[in-house]
Amino acid sequence: MRSLVCRPLRLELLRFAFTTALVLALAPAVFAQAVSTRTTLAVTPLANGASQVAVNVTDADGKPATGVIDIEEGGHLLAQTQLNSSGQASVPVTLAAGDHTLTAVYLGDAAHQASSSVARNVQTQVTGGTPTFQVGVTAVSPSTLPMTLTAGQSGTVQVTVTPVNNASLGDTPMFVTLSCSGLPSLAYCSFAPANLEIQSTTPTSCASGSPASACPPTSLMVISTQAQTASRGEPQRNADHAAWALLLPGVLGLGGLGFAARRRRWLQRLALVALVGMVTTIGMTGCNPQYYYYNHGPGLPPATPAGTYTVTITAQSSNGVTAINNSTTMVLTVQ
Repeated sequence: MRSLVCRPLRLELLRFAFTTALVLALAPAVFAQAVSTRTTLAVTPLANGASQVAVNVTDADGKPATGVIDIEEGGHLLAQTQLNSSGQASVPVTLAAGDHTLTAVYLGDAAHQASSSVARNVQTQVTGGTPTFQVGVTAVSPSTLPMTLTAGQSGTVQVTVTPVNNASLGDTPMFVTLSCSGLPSLAYCSFAPANLEIQSTTPTSCASGSPASACPPTSLMVISTQAQTASRGEPQRNADHAAWALLLPGVLGLGGLGFAARRRRWLQRLALVALVGMVTTIGMTGCNPQYYYYNHGPGLPPATPAGTYTVTITAQSSNGVTAINNSTTMVLTVQ
């Protein structure tokens, strides 16, 4: 009786010990948390309202982090880019003349917590009131940045071109052309409209007394990707009948010539010529691209390759003498 009572107890103790050991073994993986990070920001003012922003992100052990950085002013996104393998990033921004306060926001990843830098004050100057502009981007669909798309999907962002010192334009407006670069293969961008106009006066669409920067011209940029076709097109079989219509009589004819060639020499030569002709026909039929297309169908178009990419949106204007190129960046992930 005693052994019967102890046996279930021993089994329960063994089960408890096994479960405890399993929980302890899996605990580091299950309860592991992303490590804290530290983000630093440095801003170097350049000529004509431009500034170069440098960011560095490290974890609690001083190792470089990976992921995406936002450059913001007052919660407004100025640029977005990726950290390199050293946990660093550098991106240009264009600001209106005056005092600005910039912040770098690290968005974090699976192994690192998000963090923000100390705000940095920067004073920019625009020489002689030279007219220029600032480029910004805002998510539309999907509604957040970085933009994440599955191959075959499209996404939309709004590109804003904010005038800077536009009053010095006089009676001649500034026309700005938009373009993008940095997209993966089999992906492309389009703008609606692709050209924007900056005038010297505040547009009538603005409230009375508002500066031109209060209602800047905008454009919608659509990023399109390509999916791989699930199946090939149905091959056409008409070529099979044509091939057999040529080959079958030829094979039968060669058989007859071969039988008769044993008695007559000229038939041997004719049989050789016919054999060469048949081999040529087979080669042209089997290796011809048109034959392959008819019998195997078109090849599968490849999909836009998966990965994470930094896309640059550039706005360019020229008065015939001096060209102005300002840009911003955003991050695109294709799944």
